[in-house]
Amino acid sequence: MSLLLPVSAQAHVKWFCAFNVAGSPQGLENVLCQDFEQLVLLAISLLLVGCIVEATPLGSALLRSLDRVTGPIQRHQELIVRGFAAAFFTSLWTLKTVLLTPELTTNLAFVPWLQLGIAVSLLSRHTLMAAAGGIVTLFAMCVAQYGVFHLMDYPIFLGLAAYFAYIGLGRPIPRLRALDILRWSAGITLMWAAIEKWAYPQWSAPLFVIHPDMNMGFDIDFYMRAAGVVEFTLAFALIWTPLARRFAAAILLGPFVGAIAEFGRIDAIGHSCIIAVLLVILSDNARLPVRRRTPAILFTPIGYSAALSLFILGYYGLHAALFGPAGG
Repeated sequence: MSLLLPVSAQAHVKWFCAFNVAGSPQGLENVLCQDFEQLVLLAISLLLVGCIVEATPLGSALLRSLDRVTGPIQRHQELIVRGFAAAFFTSLWTLKTVLLTPELTTNLAFVPWLQLGIAVSLLSRHTLMAAAGGIVTLFAMCVAQYGVFHLMDYPIFLGLAAYFAYIGLGRPIPRLRALDILRWSAGITLMWAAIEKWAYPQWSAPLFVIHPDMNMGFDIDFYMRAAGVVEFTLAFALIWTPLARRFAAAILLGPFVGAIAEFGRIDAIGHSCIIAVLLVILSDNARLPVRRRTPAILFTPIGYSAALSLFILGYYGLHAALFGPAGG
């Protein structure tokens, strides 16, 4: 239970605090400390327990209960994602200068109208391809203006574009569901964001001054390490087994929705699409075939460790490649 405590309501730090993506991140010798290792071992243990429970009658009962509770969401998954996304892009149109997320801005006059066009395109299946093209165009503009490293925070938008394009084509690909595109893009987005909590914990310092109870009584350095491990673990669970991803989505919805009351309209707009994605993941009634349950249990520590290593090395490696070993 202690692992869940650091998941308090908190906003995307770049929307409310000064930051510099070219600055030097915390050295790995400071990140990979004893606290970090203990938190990771606890996370792997909890994931293993969850996978084991999922393979039992109790796990089946929990999945059936979730099916009953989330049935209405499951029946309207596509409409929920399209509705939230349409509201999101309409909100960007009213803000005029925001380019996809609150910290990305533009003075180009056509951008708000492009965002409104995306919102309108989401009203019909026949125009979803146009919406997907518009989202990719906005993302490419953000990369051109702010750089690829900054936009690594937001692959969820490419996931949304791929999701709308997949549905708009109307030609299912074997073994690929539209929802799986959203799951993976959300998981990748949040795993990358978790690394940022370890690499740049100082960016969050102003939030602890404005919201002194945010650390829930923990030492701030420990809180940031723990918050990163919690976020990474829940994000990894989104791409794991059915019970794990549904519980992870339910837990993540808490801080994302709670942050709206704490941080207001900007947070509500910025997180609306990820909230929609988490809702449909929570309602996903897919099941893991019996033949794959034992491999999933055995592969959990390896899969988690591989993902953690890949994202840490990818984050630090890409930063060094773009900004040099000592940052910009």
